Amino acid sequence: MTITQLYYVLAVAEHKNFTLAAEKCFVTQPTLSMQIQKLEDELDILIFDRSKKPILLTEIGEKIVKQAKNIVNEAGRIKDIVDQQKGYIGGEFKVGIIPTIMPTLLPMFLNNFISKYPKVNLVIEENTTEDIIKKLKNGHLDCAIAATPLEEDNIKEIVLYYEPFVAYVPDNHSVHEKAEIEISDLDMDNILLLQDGHCFRNGILNLCKNNKFFNDNHFQLESGSFETLIKLADEGLGTTLLPYLHTLDLNEKNKLKLKHFSNPKPAREVSLIYPKNELKIHIINALRDTISGVVRGAIAFHDVEIISPKSKK
Repeated sequence: MTITQLYYVLAVAEHKNFTLAAEKCFVTQPTLSMQIQKLEDELDILIFDRSKKPILLTEIGEKIVKQAKNIVNEAGRIKDIVDQQKGYIGGEFKVGIIPTIMPTLLPMFLNNFISKYPKVNLVIEENTTEDIIKKLKNGHLDCAIAATPLEEDNIKEIVLYYEPFVAYVPDNHSVHEKAEIEISDLDMDNILLLQDGHCFRNGILNLCKNNKFFNDNHFQLESGSFETLIKLADEGLGTTLLPYLHTLDLNEKNKLKLKHFSNPKPAREVSLIYPKNELKIHIINALRDTISGVVRGAIAFHDVEIISPKSKK
């Protein structure tokens, strides 16, 4: 039994197809199939039911895959131990970032991190929270940046910062002259939000459910981008809510339409999340320190109320 064989088993278990698993492992399909067959012969069991389409795990196969994940992860820790002992911070490091954080946070820390840790090959991808959780658990991401708390098993969360929600309202809105507003000041019939699938949308829905005038049918789910929501609001079609960092890049005219909430300000918690096995923890810590350093100067809000991104039933 080898680590490579277990790695191949995990690939087939995930993709439910030998050919696709071989492509993902960068080997030929016959090579992958032969190694898995050798493992099954050695153990005198069948890990996969090949008569099913897609391929399914047998009952004993499910138990083997669960243990194989632990073994492959622990094998990876050996290199981590050596790298940490040598003080080496480098190699490929895969990071997922949710769409409502990526455009504002990434430019703030990327150059800083690359300059400080030139031996790290960052592979950054934009994913929804749901996809990020799956990829973290399957070992396809080393860490991610997302709105928390998520309360997921086997995933740790380190808070990076708290980002308040800011209202974007037209000039003729009834709260235009107010210095600060309450969520009850907004017209529930004309809230423009991101499309379903964005955790920022869920956070806003959770915030508004605390309002006695809330009704799910009031919301217009219009767009997948904040830029479109801003344009719709400018056309007089409603108001919207934005994450604070996104407001920093608005032009001066649009900034006049921003309204901050009174304390405690509704906010989202943004965290670095990673598997509890803590593989590559030395790089995770380096990323955390870099982001915390650059964000500290941009966000200085302390009196906030954290709104969970998870949908409330």
